[in-house]
Amino acid sequence: MLRDTQTAAIMNAGMKILRDNLGAIETEIFISKISSNEFDYTKWREHLWEDLTPNELFERAAIAEKKYSIPKKVKII
Repeated sequence: MLRDTQTAAIMNAGMKILRDNLGAIETEIFISKISSNEFDYTKWREHLWEDLTPNELFERAAIAEKKYSIPKKVKII
């Protein structure tokens, strides 16, 4: 049960991030595309950050961590 609660908290946080940044319709489009059999996650990830320097990527990650951190009350196992 605890693991289900943690999974639900992570999924809720992820959906909030998507809705806040993309909007409801674009979030549904994103989920639909990423869930399709035609989508190649590995290929997509290979090119996702190629235009950023390591320092730029680190800065973006630090900002995202502060803005979208999972609530402290959720313990991830």
